[in-house]
Amino acid sequence: MARPELEGLFAMLRNAPRPQSVAEMRANLEQFAPFLNANAPEVARVDAGVDVAPGVRADVIVPEGTAPFPVLVYLHGGGWAIGSPASHAKLARQLAAGAGAVVVNVDYRLAPEHPFPVPLEDCVAAVRWTCATMARYGGNADRLAIGGDSAGANLSAAVINDLRGQVGFRAALLIYGAFDLLASRRDYERYAPVEDPVLPKQAMDVMLAAYLSGGASAQDPRVSPLKADLSHFPPTCLLVGKIDPLFGESLAFQAALTGHGRAVELHTYDDMPHAFMQLGLPESDAAVAAANAFLRARLHG
Repeated sequence: MARPELEGLFAMLRNAPRPQSVAEMRANLEQFAPFLNANAPEVARVDAGVDVAPGVRADVIVPEGTAPFPVLVYLHGGGWAIGSPASHAKLARQLAAGAGAVVVNVDYRLAPEHPFPVPLEDCVAAVRWTCATMARYGGNADRLAIGGDSAGANLSAAVINDLRGQVGFRAALLIYGAFDLLASRRDYERYAPVEDPVLPKQAMDVMLAAYLSGGASAQDPRVSPLKADLSHFPPTCLLVGKIDPLFGESLAFQAALTGHGRAVELHTYDDMPHAFMQLGLPESDAAVAAANAFLRARLHG
């Protein structure tokens, strides 16, 4: 049973009007963004809307301190259909400040206007740009990590697979990721018997359909990274709430990496739903601290 204050918050979220389309979801998130971004930490510099590839931009966040800094390419969540660097501005700053890393917060193009493979290709292009450009921001791309939340964790894993043998990632930060799109919907009630307050079933269905609307299959390893060969994966940190409908996918990803002898750590949080790291809860702070400790250990050594 969740704490009383959590029940109140979750009830408020569940009772809010449910958007019926991607356009309505985007409008809702834009209205909610000031809450998500309240009390963001200070950083040395933010260059917003930097062109990194045709049609692709990023916010580049430079932490306080002395360069050169390690680098984190961050891919925001939102079901491949909503979200932006603006919706994840606080979280990106928390990672920059806490990990002491330049964060490249990528504004990849979204479905359904740009279904798979466009978002993935945009993120691959952003990594290539980061490797070529980070020196001008005080970053050292030889100490490179990639990470993201939800759809962004999916894209992060897919980027690592796509760039195998080309880019040497030192670490992967995968936050409540969707790693097997068939399991995402099939196992929803198993892990979230009470509908998730942030990721209701109807919203998940709309976003999955948008991403796959170009004809891609959920069986494609570039769509569902759990179906790919993960034997080359870098050290990985997984964070997920225990009532998140995607909880099982983090467990499965941990098991797959362990089976290949890869370094992996899993942090789970009681009574936490999807996207809890942006809800301003004590568990949010604990998860951010765990993420930053992982990044510091892997990038500053």
